[in-house]
Amino acid sequence: MRHIGSFGLVIILLALAGCASGPISRADASGFEERGEASYYAAKYQGRATASGELFDQNSMTAAHKRLPFGSKVKVTNVANGKSVVVRINDRGPFVSGRIIDLSKSAFQRIGNTNAGVIDVEIEVY
Repeated sequence: MRHIGSFGLVIILLALAGCASGPISRADASGFEERGEASYYAAKYQGRATASGELFDQNSMTAAHKRLPFGSKVKVTNVANGKSVVVRINDRGPFVSGRIIDLSKSAFQRIGNTNAGVIDVEIEVY
């Protein structure tokens, strides 16, 4: 049996650590909370397929999250003004450091000004 060198061990440990941040099961999603930044989809994504297979619609109350199950209902609250909106997760993302959720433009407009582009939010799964 071959021995794993310290470099190989580091690679294995990093791979296992990456698994810990994988998808959240539907059972574990209930009550999940997170705080970070929210952004909204650019107009060019209108009508394109999301990761769930649905076509993206800027006028719907939907969002993208990296790990929450598709169909999860999430309350998104703008921490600056206290306004909230409930969205349904139907896509994966965002893939920008610090951002935790991408909202449809319509959902973003209900809690913040689109001129800001990014707002601080708290999210909670129902």
